[in-house]
Amino acid sequence: MIPVHSLLLFISAALVLLVIPGPAVFYILGHSIGHGRKAGIVSALGIGVGSIFHTAAAAVGLSALLLSSAVALGTVKYLGAAYLIYLGIQKLRRDESTDLSAGAPQVKLSRVFAQGIVVNILNPKAALFFFAFLPQFVDTSRGSVPFQVVVLGAAFVLLGLLSDGAYALLASTGAGWLRRRPRVARRSRLVSGGVLISLGVTTALAGSRSSTR
Repeated sequence: MIPVHSLLLFISAALVLLVIPGPAVFYILGHSIGHGRKAGIVSALGIGVGSIFHTAAAAVGLSALLLSSAVALGTVKYLGAAYLIYLGIQKLRRDESTDLSAGAPQVKLSRVFAQGIVVNILNPKAALFFFAFLPQFVDTSRGSVPFQVVVLGAAFVLLGLLSDGAYALLASTGAGWLRRRPRVARRSRLVSGGVLISLGVTTALAGSRSSTR
């Protein structure tokens, strides 16, 4: 069983990490602003499912296997980078309307959910987080290590859903202000697309640098 003080320390550290914007947060913000509150919440749920995947992988030692293989880790990094760049290009190409009235075309929520899962699964920082961060709060003398990882991972997923949900609610609320300013909305689309592409390029370059060491 995980000591209460260790669990509280983990929660505090996890909250600090969660509020720092990354690929997942920018994905949620983009859909919240472009398609409304429901799409933002669904995208956050997709990100949460991706975190469940990483928790399961860490529990069975898949993360350790991934990080022990330079080829496997490099593959995940480049796949994640390519997918972020793809999402950014799609964002720039689409003239997304900020009109979220009943008659306006709506994005498929199933697609938003699936993309959220892929974004988080292919995020190498997520795999590194679950491998490097969670074990610091695992005590081998306190019982099953996989069980402790699952408990910590579940806590992280719940905290992530709260944090990402808050981002979605705030961004979708601000979308009303953007709808009254179409020029700002178009710039927001360009900025979000550019950020996704930049994150993808940064991830790819980081993978190139690490592979040459």
